[in-house]
Amino acid sequence: MSRAEGDVAARPTLASVARVAGVSASTASLAFSGTGPVSDETRARVLAAADELGYAGPDPRARSLRRGRSGIVGAVLESTLSTAFRDPINVAMLDGIADVTGPADNSLLLLTESAGERSRLLDAPVDAVVLFGCSTRLDESVSIMRRRGIPVVSIEAPPTEGVLDIAEDNVGSSRLLAQHLHDLGHRRVAVVALELGPGRSTGGQDDELTDERVARGTSWPTLERLRGTREVFPGVGGLATRGSWTSEGHRAGLRLLDVPEAERPTAIVAQSDLLASGVIAAADDLGLSVPGDLSVVGYDGVRLDDPRAADLTTVVQPAVEKGRAAGRAVLALLAGDPVEGTTFTSVFRPGSTTGPPAR
Repeated sequence: MSRAEGDVAARPTLASVARVAGVSASTASLAFSGTGPVSDETRARVLAAADELGYAGPDPRARSLRRGRSGIVGAVLESTLSTAFRDPINVAMLDGIADVTGPADNSLLLLTESAGERSRLLDAPVDAVVLFGCSTRLDESVSIMRRRGIPVVSIEAPPTEGVLDIAEDNVGSSRLLAQHLHDLGHRRVAVVALELGPGRSTGGQDDELTDERVARGTSWPTLERLRGTREVFPGVGGLATRGSWTSEGHRAGLRLLDVPEAERPTAIVAQSDLLASGVIAAADDLGLSVPGDLSVVGYDGVRLDDPRAADLTTVVQPAVEKGRAAGRAVLALLAGDPVEGTTFTSVFRPGSTTGPPAR
């Protein structure tokens, strides 16, 4: 029986790989980690021995124990994953986080936090967390992480002590869109908003953006975008939705537009491009032309499949870069390096969905 055959009889280990490769166990470990002064020839010999023995690599659990870290960064969303993944902005930000934390040998763990449930952060095996807004449980989440000594980064959350925030200038960008409509001559305007908070939008008749409902809202991006719009159109109303989905924009659009012409808005500010796409579809269903009868603006700058909304007037937010900034902040906090929050600004992109109101 050859030396390799003898080692295969038992479960292969790093030590057996080192024996076959003719190196020390520490050199074999360095060859697997890709760090340290190991020549390409030695690394190739170690990997060839591992392949011969069927050895996949050091146990990541043992490595975590040695490092005193799990190698896991938690990304905490406040909705179900199926709901979160319907929003391309969430996906883009997750991609950005992974772009930075992955090469640093960290995995990404997706967690959801819903009101009324036991927090998964109490015992999640994470080294740091990135909170995606998490409006309803932000204080609780931060408190849990603080007790556990785990650093926290948030994306578009309310200012919170001890939390480094990656922000978007929602107020300024929304004000820019509203001013564009105002400059075109629009005065009868309505808003199709993102959700005011988990469970606060029902899809029924109680989703009007009344002052009372807005005051009870908890979703920071929604409230900030509404504030920017109201700086140009004071007290502007509209409807809240259940999320950034085309179907929700369509539902809200039908409610706002299927009214007598004298009551119908001449422009709609949708708080996401997907909502705007739904509004444009609703206008088309009602025989209204865009922008002849109705102007529509969105927010995000994502690709839209519906050709009627392909040239949408919107603002483009750097979602991937926001995720990368969050990832860099996580790595800096774990390394004990100084780091500050960042605020991103979206870029206005004029399209063919806005024009002067019909006379």
